[in-house]
This record gives sequence, structure tokens and C-alpha cells, in this order.
Amino acid sequence: MRHEDLFYVLALLNAEGVGNLTAKKLLEHYPAPEDIFKKGSRLGLKLPSNNSISKDELFRRAEAELAFIERNQIAVTYYKDADYPEALEHCVDAPVLLFSKGSFNFKNRKIISIVGTRQATALGVEFTRQLISDLAPLNPIIVSGYAYGIDIAAHVSAIENNLTTIGVLAHGLDKIYPKQHQKYAAQVLQNGGFISEFPSGIEPIRENFIRRNRIVAGLSQATIVIESALKGGSLITAQMANDYGREVFAVPGRVGDTMSQGCHQLIKTHRAQILTSAADLVYQLNWDLQQPSKNRQQQLFFELEPTEQKVYDFLKTSGKEQIDWIARGCNLPVYELSSLLLQMELKGVVCPLPGKYFEAVI
Repeated sequence: MRHEDLFYVLALLNAEGVGNLTAKKLLEHYPAPEDIFKKGSRLGLKLPSNNSISKDELFRRAEAELAFIERNQIAVTYYKDADYPEALEHCVDAPVLLFSKGSFNFKNRKIISIVGTRQATALGVEFTRQLISDLAPLNPIIVSGYAYGIDIAAHVSAIENNLTTIGVLAHGLDKIYPKQHQKYAAQVLQNGGFISEFPSGIEPIRENFIRRNRIVAGLSQATIVIESALKGGSLITAQMANDYGREVFAVPGRVGDTMSQGCHQLIKTHRAQILTSAADLVYQLNWDLQQPSKNRQQQLFFELEPTEQKVYDFLKTSGKEQIDWIARGCNLPVYELSSLLLQMELKGVVCPLPGKYFEAVI
């Protein structure tokens, strides 16, 4: 985006009462953002100049923000740019501008959002770590809101597994909130980065977290809720993902657990699919796994665990089979078999087929 155009878009977004939807209508009508301030009033459109904030003040703020962007090497992505995140592009209320710091590329990547309560339990944190570890061979981007609890557990686990992780912020890139998470910022920048729709100086007030949540939901192919009470930001994010037509998963907990009630409600009302392992996610999203070479497959054959060997031998004898029949033939519960088959896929010794069928790789 041209420096001059960015200046006028920044000025437009600073105007009171001009949100992303209004700004997009004006920007569609006037391909040159400068014309919004020069010609718009002739057509009777409600313009920033009709606002309580003067045009000079809007321009002063835009100039200050441009200086901040250049001084701090902030990347700015316009909603019409080719590198604007494709998934977010399809959301009607997506931000006109995204401010980012770090290094990442969303194109042709598997992207999931992981959210949950700020009062995470040890079980919730451990499930988050195990899930991300199991998904690591697929190299997904892990998106979350950089908050306490499940959010920061997801970011840290992504870093531990050398995955790209994106923290979506509810404030400008001039600060880190909460301050206690400043210690993770450098690692996040090395393994991905931060995104915000807010210019510098914007504080993390309540309504900004709600706006942040729609970006968390919109960036991803699926949103996973790990622990949530009956009310909270995680359920708002899940609802936004539903509204965008994205997949939503919820992790069940023990009956009566306060921090699982929100997940149970999502599952019970069919607003989320149940998720008990990485295998559930891979199957429901129909993610293809790249198979290793034949030499690598033969080498891995000798590294199979006894139960994996049992499943492999069954498939070699029976040919392709549905997961229910594999479970019966190998005397394994389906939930355990699902996770086992995922690990065997990653090793390149079984191949998933449509209709929940699997076959051994020869």
C-alpha cells in the first residue's frame, strides 16, 4: 500500500463512528482514500469531516501513527492486499488494516486457533501441550489471544515444538498485555509474531478483547476450546467461528467441573464437535499427510510399537477397513485406535481413505 494512501486510511479509521464496515463502503466508493476527504461531501455521505473530531486532528493522529510504524518496523496489511490472510478476507467484519510484527506467512498453511479459560487447570494445560505436540508433524500455525491460562499455554507449547505461533492482541503493538507475558514476547517474535487491528496508544479495554476474538476465529480453519466456564471470551470466540462457518471443537472434561461446563454446553448444543485427541481434528478437517519415501516407510516398519504392529498386520491381511472394523478386529476401543492411527499415519505406515477407511502402506 502506498504511503500516502495509508496516511488517509489511518485518518479515516481514527474518526468517531467509522468502523470497518463503514470504512470499507467508503473505500470501495473511493479507490483513492484521499478522495474520501476531498469529494465525499458532494454526495452527501457521512464523512469524518462531519464528525466531532476535526480533519486536522485526524491527520495529526495519522502522521503520528505513521511515524510509530516506521520507527518500530511494523508491517501493515491492507484488506485489498494480496498478502492479507485469505481466511480472514472472507469475514465481512474483517479489519481494514492489520498491524503486525514478526515473521510469518499464512498462505497454504494449516491454521488452528486454541482458546480457553484464563483459570486453566493442570489437566487443561497438559492437554494443550499434548495436542500441539501430536500435531507438530503437520506444522500448523497456532493462533491464540496471548492471555493467561490456555492461551499462553498454546503459545509456549507451539514454541517448544518449533511451530509458528501468532498472538492476536487487544491493543496496539506499543505494549504487551498482560505484562507478565513480556518474558515470552521475544520467543513469539522468533517463532511467528503479533497481530493487531489497533493502532498504538489503544488500551486493552473489555470491548477490544471481543473485537480481538473475531480475528482469532477468522484467521483459522478451526477453533478449539480447551476448558471454559459457561460464560467467557472463549465461548464468544467459538460463536464467532460458527458465524464464519468455521469448524469448532471442544474438549470434554469431568462432569461437574466448572471449567468444562462451557465445552459441554458447546457439544450438547451441536455448536462444537467433541475433541479428545489430535486424530479427531485431523480426521474432521480432512488434512492430508505427506507420506515418506518407501525407504523411510520400510525403516519405520521396524520401529512400530506392539499395538501399532498389531493394527498394521490386521490391515495387511484384511486390506482397507473402516475404523470400527479395525477396532473390533484388533480388540481396541475406537478412541484409542483413532490416536494410534494418527501416529501411524505420521510414520507413513497407514493411509487414510474416504469414509473412515484405512489401509496399510505397502
